[in-house]
Amino acid sequence: MEDLGVIENYHTTISSFEAGYQLKALITLRAFMGKLKPFLEKVKTYDEVVNCYRITGNENIVMEVVLRNQKHLENFIDQLIVYGETKTQIVLSHVVKNKAIKKP
Repeated sequence: MEDLGVIENYHTTISSFEAGYQLKALITLRAFMGKLKPFLEKVKTYDEVVNCYRITGNENIVMEVVLRNQKHLENFIDQLIVYGETKTQIVLSHVVKNKAIKKP
């Protein structure tokens, strides 16, 4: 299954909360004209970003981030706003997490 690309990787999941990150958030970014491509390179350097997707719609990017506290969130957003307009949603809990994909 690995050779066929069905199994992509193996990994260990660490609890972000137990690692000292009190907040998890989803942040969308609507990039300013000419700032999307520079952001696509910069986002790879942010330790806070655990997942990042380029999306369709009014926003260009959605990121899943982990942060130590509210001040960390504020500082992180300050770094993002040079690239575009952000919207932040704080994650309260998981409803569905890593659900297995069934073969159609």
